[in-house]
Amino acid sequence: MPWELTIWILSVLLCLVLLTQRWWEPKLAKQGARLGGGPWRWYLLGYPVALVRVPLTWRRVCRVLDLDIPRRPRYSMMNRDTMVAGTAVRGLPPRLGLPRVTRFGFVVRVHLHPGQTPAAFIAASDALVHAWRVHQVRVTSPRRGMVDVVATGYDPLARVESWPTLPTPRLLAATLGKADDGSYWTVDLRTSPHWLVTGATQSGKSTLLAAWLTELGSQRVILVGIDLKGGMELGLYEARLAALATDREEARRLLTALVTELMGRMATCRAAGARSIWDLPEGARPDPVVLVVDEVAELFLVGSLAGRKEVVECATLLLRVAQLGAALGVHMILAGQRFGSDLGPGATAIRAQLGGRICHRVNDEQTAVMTLGDLAPDAVTVAQSITEDEKGVAVTALDGQWMRVRSRLVTPDELRTHANLTTRHVTAPFLDRIPDGSGDRD
Repeated sequence: MPWELTIWILSVLLCLVLLTQRWWEPKLAKQGARLGGGPWRWYLLGYPVALVRVPLTWRRVCRVLDLDIPRRPRYSMMNRDTMVAGTAVRGLPPRLGLPRVTRFGFVVRVHLHPGQTPAAFIAASDALVHAWRVHQVRVTSPRRGMVDVVATGYDPLARVESWPTLPTPRLLAATLGKADDGSYWTVDLRTSPHWLVTGATQSGKSTLLAAWLTELGSQRVILVGIDLKGGMELGLYEARLAALATDREEARRLLTALVTELMGRMATCRAAGARSIWDLPEGARPDPVVLVVDEVAELFLVGSLAGRKEVVECATLLLRVAQLGAALGVHMILAGQRFGSDLGPGATAIRAQLGGRICHRVNDEQTAVMTLGDLAPDAVTVAQSITEDEKGVAVTALDGQWMRVRSRLVTPDELRTHANLTTRHVTAPFLDRIPDGSGDRD
């Protein structure tokens, strides 16, 4: 009788839980977000289902994708002079390990057969997504003879709330948002000094720049800007910027001042026997400079013969800053709606100096290829799959590795308020020597 009563009570409670799911599920999700957004749903439901689905579908997936090997040799000897070619109907799939749960998915290790390479499994990533019904699959090779299939059960970038900002680990580092593995996305300009950011209108490019400016604006960093849309974007942060150029002539003079500053820092390092400003004593080290350029394509547009000379001069100065700036503490963030080879050889030469790339949703394939193609060719397709509803989502590539990221939301009012609070954070004496344009040109 007690056992029957216990089973009856549990059945009633289970029915009550299922009937009231619409009431308690939103409250539990809200409580989970307040406590840090724990993926309780994945642990309780998604991972147990994946734990069953992955082993059950593995043999069939390998057969369809040609990832298995025949159990017998491809050729059979019938007699001394006759061989029969054929392949066994049932192949032998690579040995699959047990899926190990992670915060946002699972990792399963695959032991390769002799002669197999990770390339075949990388090419099969999209098929594994559909076979296992997960959000994303990436394949890595931790050591020879095996691959790790990293599956993301659900999209950790789907939440669009403003994530809390972690303390920046060091000068010039900025926590901009989150990555597709659930970790915080941090960009360090001392590790990768120059960046290219592309994205169509309403793709989240301006939001990313706003997050980046607020992070760097809280540090002892000289911020200068070039906004050839009349200062409509960077003008919101003008109170914190040491200088802001809003047309090509002002941009030329600002870049000239930056190149002059680079020459001075180069002489200082040479006199001190240092290879970079970071080798100088802290008291003698100049403050780092970050140049933010919005709508970089406007710098390369030619409308007249006089404009052509101006474009060539701006491109040359920008290239010199990119080539010399890394060791001398001058960094660049170039942003624009498009960036292609049609902008001329100057744009292609500058792109070669930009080691970090970020591509939001773009309107043309060439911009995605120019942004990511030379660093991570397989990321081009991922960037082109970003939809209009995924504002702020982008693909970033660095040192041949790529990942999906999403920047945190910084509103225009927050950006303007932050600029006013940090307006006297740092000064830039060298910008007082910017030529006025009256006698510095032929």
